[in-house]
Amino acid sequence: MSKSPIIEFKDFTFRYSSQLEPTLKNINLKIYEGEKVLILGPSGCGKSTLANCINGLIPFSYPGEIQGSCKIAGNETSHSSIFSLSSVVGTVLQDSDAQFVGLSVGGDIAYALENDNMPREEMLPRVLKSATLVGMQEFLEHVPYNLSGGQKQRVSLAGIMHEHVKILLFDEPLAALDPQMGNQAIDLIDKIQKNNNCTVIIIEHRLEDVLYRPVDRIILLEDGQIVADMSPNQLLCSNIIVEKGIREPLYLQALKMAGCNVTIDDNPCNVFEINLDKYKDQLISYYSNVDTNKPLEEKKVVLKVKNVDYSYDDNKALDNVSFSINKGDKIAVIGKNGAGKSTMAKIICGILRPDKGEVYLENVNYLNYSIKELGQKIGYVMQNPNQMLVKDIIKDEVSLGLVLNNKSEDEIEKNIKEALTKCDLWSMRNWPVSVVSYGQKKRVTIASILAMNPEIIILDEPTAGQDYRVYTEIMSFLEKLNKDFGITILFITHDMHLAIEYTDRAIVFSDGKCIGDDSVFKILSDNDIIERANLKQTSLYSLATRLKINPESFIESFIVSERRKRHEKF
Repeated sequence: MSKSPIIEFKDFTFRYSSQLEPTLKNINLKIYEGEKVLILGPSGCGKSTLANCINGLIPFSYPGEIQGSCKIAGNETSHSSIFSLSSVVGTVLQDSDAQFVGLSVGGDIAYALENDNMPREEMLPRVLKSATLVGMQEFLEHVPYNLSGGQKQRVSLAGIMHEHVKILLFDEPLAALDPQMGNQAIDLIDKIQKNNNCTVIIIEHRLEDVLYRPVDRIILLEDGQIVADMSPNQLLCSNIIVEKGIREPLYLQALKMAGCNVTIDDNPCNVFEINLDKYKDQLISYYSNVDTNKPLEEKKVVLKVKNVDYSYDDNKALDNVSFSINKGDKIAVIGKNGAGKSTMAKIICGILRPDKGEVYLENVNYLNYSIKELGQKIGYVMQNPNQMLVKDIIKDEVSLGLVLNNKSEDEIEKNIKEALTKCDLWSMRNWPVSVVSYGQKKRVTIASILAMNPEIIILDEPTAGQDYRVYTEIMSFLEKLNKDFGITILFITHDMHLAIEYTDRAIVFSDGKCIGDDSVFKILSDNDIIERANLKQTSLYSLATRLKINPESFIESFIVSERRKRHEKF
């Protein structure tokens, strides 16, 4: 007996009232009960709009013109209500802070039950049950905004579990999570889907990380249309993944660079399951012949951190941290959520000052500089763009630092145009900041720092939530700044792809301590550091292990080979 679809789009087109052209065009899609589906596509392709059609925000919160049919659990959404749809579809937003309504974790989880006037004696066990399901039962009295990114996401998930919704919708669930916590999130989603037999829709850019656990189908959108609806194996073996600017899994990239022609029969959707027998000799031969030697360079130390401590009240965030940064370095600052990475960045920028220890900027104790003077030398792009944005219009936001530093009108205009163009925002320069997406807000903040032409740039999760095309443009631009002008760049990141592709060195934090400072390929081959810092072994490490070759030399050979190929394109 054939199943009826729980989500069905038929000849569906949607145009926002504020736009001339439709965002979704002639969508025909069926998703069945119990399926797990990944929705991929570049920014602006219509993923979020499709999600908002499923959860009822379209047409009830975002009005527009609808053609065709969208049915959820057999009911036409345009004839339903957002309340009735919310009992079928639970949504976990990318920006968890925007989803919180309670002053405590328990209060936030209880919000939906309170709206239903549930008696307290019935409500409390329900709240505890939902909190336990996501592993947050010990945090019921905590303030949601003080939690880590992964903990916030778990609270959001607990808040929508009361009604045993049939559909769970996740919008960029991995964007704010460290690698190990990302794996835990995917595990949790997989567990809930199996235990509750619910349908799961995941919107995410990190294809390889989502495929850590199986998905049934991958829907690829481009320009408001479905351009692929395939199994993971079919998609990974097709050319469309590269043509549409989707980042390939690292292990697959390594195979292709070695000239291996991977097929569906090889089961390529997981590094532990892919058939390597026929490719082993080819892989070993290719990577053993990569010349990894590079000339030694003498570099000038521009920043020195010496025995720094810092505490928030009685909580020690940094403990005797020391390291040096050279002019022109590209460094990945990595570690688990709450390890001290962002605190260290704020210390360097002068936003916070050490309780103990010293920081030297070009051999001068930086306590001699004001925050304004440091701001002209060191630019800091925060993880949450909402904490940086102060102006209503994008162009005004990017010009703010220049105006405050009394730059000439000509210099302001020149710097604004260069920064916005490189961040793919020039056409939106007169747009209100409030109407752009979370990812676009991040680009606005990057542009505002780039416009200042600082000597050192610190970027806190610069690519979280960005599609691969924009990621590549921003990172290529930052790489060019580093190469052409010697600007020193520190990336605070959970993205191991970024570390491998664009940095030479990694500084690793765990529980306020600096536990590693070495080349990227050595750090990512050190099991002890990986475990202590809540990282995870990259699929390159797993591939090397399966090939029974040295992971450190294999990862180094891949990095050198990948960069040479990338630079040949430009």
